[in-house]
Amino acid sequence: MIPIRDLNPHRSFPVVNFSIILLCSLMWLYEVSLSEEKLELFIFDYGLVPVNLFDRPQTLLTHMFLHGSWLHIIGNMWFLWVFGDNVEDRLGRFKYIIFYILCGLGAALIQTLISFIFGGANIPMVGASGAISGVLGAYLWLFPHARILALVPIFFFLTFMELPAVFFIGMWILIQIINGLITLPFAGMGGVAWFAHIGGFFVGYFLAKAFYKKRFYYM
Repeated sequence: MIPIRDLNPHRSFPVVNFSIILLCSLMWLYEVSLSEEKLELFIFDYGLVPVNLFDRPQTLLTHMFLHGSWLHIIGNMWFLWVFGDNVEDRLGRFKYIIFYILCGLGAALIQTLISFIFGGANIPMVGASGAISGVLGAYLWLFPHARILALVPIFFFLTFMELPAVFFIGMWILIQIINGLITLPFAGMGGVAWFAHIGGFFVGYFLAKAFYKKRFYYM
């Protein structure tokens, strides 16, 4: 399922969300400008390599702004564009920055733990997927009944459908969990960091509860 847009208006321009998308996009353009040799060195310097974590703790942050392919950057930034504006609107800009970073950190640490246990601790990890998964977790908690216009495969055809957020995001996290469990024995070979997605999602879901305080009027 591919989200096209959410039918959930926001009250202000998502400055932080847009800035994150712009920064990730600029970093990706820088990456593709490098030669293959320089790109590999750059990824090992600024991507998160679990075995080097204590020597280069800053990569817990820097890896969130790097990506590995055009499909990777486009997919991540599209999901952030669709879901991030409403989360920023509801949490507020400053809280959204902190929230986004904490989701990325939580996702990275969970994937790092998986890498140490099941292999792949020497493979660099890049991408905003963990933090964006946290945004989806927050969206699910904040707007479970919002409608998502999505492109849905039905047999051999793609069809536009309006789906409740609880269904769309629920199916998304279920797919992440299934893929994570299936590919767990092959974690040492690299590939998609499924447990960063899973970890980031649940970090975001529970952080949203702590970050968002409902306002009441007393009579």
